[in-house]
Amino acid sequence: MAANPGGGSTDAGGGPVRHIPVLLAEVLSALQPASGKIILDGTFGAGGYTSAILDAGADVIALDRDPTAIAAGQDMVAAYGGRLKLTHSQFSSLADHAPESGLDGVVLDIGVSSMQIDEAARGFSFQKSGPLDMRMSASGVSAADVVNRAKVAELIRIFHFLGEEDQAPRIAHAIEKRRAEKPFETTRDLAGLIEVVTPRKMKDKIHPATRVFQALRIFVNDELGELGQALFAAERVLKPGGRLVVVTFHSLEDRIVKKFFSDRAGKASGSRHLPIAHERAATFEPIGKSMIAAGKAEAEANPRARSAKLRAGTRTNAPAEAGDISIFGLPSLASLEKLGG
Repeated sequence: MAANPGGGSTDAGGGPVRHIPVLLAEVLSALQPASGKIILDGTFGAGGYTSAILDAGADVIALDRDPTAIAAGQDMVAAYGGRLKLTHSQFSSLADHAPESGLDGVVLDIGVSSMQIDEAARGFSFQKSGPLDMRMSASGVSAADVVNRAKVAELIRIFHFLGEEDQAPRIAHAIEKRRAEKPFETTRDLAGLIEVVTPRKMKDKIHPATRVFQALRIFVNDELGELGQALFAAERVLKPGGRLVVVTFHSLEDRIVKKFFSDRAGKASGSRHLPIAHERAATFEPIGKSMIAAGKAEAEANPRARSAKLRAGTRTNAPAEAGDISIFGLPSLASLEKLGG
């Protein structure tokens, strides 16, 4: 997803953006695909990374939670004569699709694809009138369920934390008042209300509904939890020397990836008050610079690249550690199960 200079996604609900693989040269440099290697692309989308990896000689196991992406990718499966296996799956389950011998690389491009935004029926865009949906997997609890059923306090927490929306209380209370009269059904229902409650100021570069739509999409698809679990899964299935490459487009996502690589870099346990109990062996070593951003030329040519950040690491021989999601400091938000009941 593309993002505004402040970190919120602009195409989380904005206009159509043709899908172009972001930081492609940098991804390939960090991943180092070659003949004989098996790379897992956990976010197939339109197949931009996958096709480049295949052209570099590696075989690919590609996943996508969106059934439309799987259907659209079947021509690519046929074109590469058995070197591409494309599976409908969330990337948090990537370990279930890795060979017993392990993987030589894992690449993740986190966020919503331009294909999803361009399809009004998916409900990702506030500039397209469609059902208030936002489910990447086309199943489960929708954005409409959240907006119409979540308590005001939970809406505030969702909008504030996941969307970094300063006007979260005002918007949440306005939603509560409006839904008592008529449930929200379409993207324009919600965007129209937000436009009235928090009108765009002249200096603002993004639509006033951007951050709320972003927050709802992240929440509905549990994107931060999925990302954390995918990082743990990659740690378990990468061979020693295998490479994990992650491209993010939002500060919350990047924070999780940064925290993961920092935590897995190996450090002494204990504190300044207690003696060191033992040294933790590093499970990943950094590849190149700790973070790579798109260059000026790419950012100008491809709006989606403006907020992209790449972090990568090489798997060591150390055993994988426990996958404790608490290391990311994610808050406890409303239960999707209760909202869908």
